[in-house]
Amino acid sequence: MTTGSDGAEVDLQLHRAHSARMYDYYLGGTTNFAPDREAAGQAMAVFPWARTAARANRAFMQRSTRLLADRGITQFLDIGAGIPTSPNLHEVAQRVNPRARVVYTDNDPIVYAHAQALLHSTEQGRTAYVQADVREPEAILGSPELRETLDLARPVALSLVALLHFVPGTDEAHAIVDRLKRELPSGSALVLSHGTPDFAPAETERVAQVYAAAGTIVRMRTREEVARFFDGWRLLDPGLVATHRWRPDGDDADPPVTDAQTSAYAAVAVKP
Repeated sequence: MTTGSDGAEVDLQLHRAHSARMYDYYLGGTTNFAPDREAAGQAMAVFPWARTAARANRAFMQRSTRLLADRGITQFLDIGAGIPTSPNLHEVAQRVNPRARVVYTDNDPIVYAHAQALLHSTEQGRTAYVQADVREPEAILGSPELRETLDLARPVALSLVALLHFVPGTDEAHAIVDRLKRELPSGSALVLSHGTPDFAPAETERVAQVYAAAGTIVRMRTREEVARFFDGWRLLDPGLVATHRWRPDGDDADPPVTDAQTSAYAAVAVKP
């Protein structure tokens, strides 16, 4: 047991591997434990580019956030925030515009326990944290923390980064995104990345089996299935591409990363 940011006791379930802590391990973080490292090691044994994929995904989040902040979006809703790893989304956005407001949501107990790290906003801006599951979008959209922080009558950047492959049902995943998109006004943006079997089918199938054995179902999806999440919204250039190919900059990996190594699609779209 530990305490969360509000002082409540949180069961971190340290006896079993957790996807958030495994991701933290791939990124070189320290908020992980023996079961997490063991499962992550098994994942890397069958998908040796797990660290590369995680870092490419994190870099996509940072690039897309900077772009949208540069385009004038000042409100961000990050669902599936994960364990805090600086620079977090609010740090990236508030470097561009100190008045940016960010709401983080996650259902993982480890994230809740470390949520205070997500709340260090600039004086001009604001951040908030909602303990909620993406499978219950109404709980997120109706939460007091969100309603007090974001104005849903103005554009919001909805971030669903490396999250939806943890929703096994494809119809359910699309219904969740459609519900969230309907709530947002014209000018809002959808930032999304998602694991795919398209580039390395054998390796991604084996890594999905490792996660399943650790208690987490992962559903990799094809390009067509991922593209459906953006239906009705206008994709920004370069469209739906492998994560490392979405507007790469000087911070990207050297040597170059391959599509198989990232095995994920990413895109940003704007609501007309």
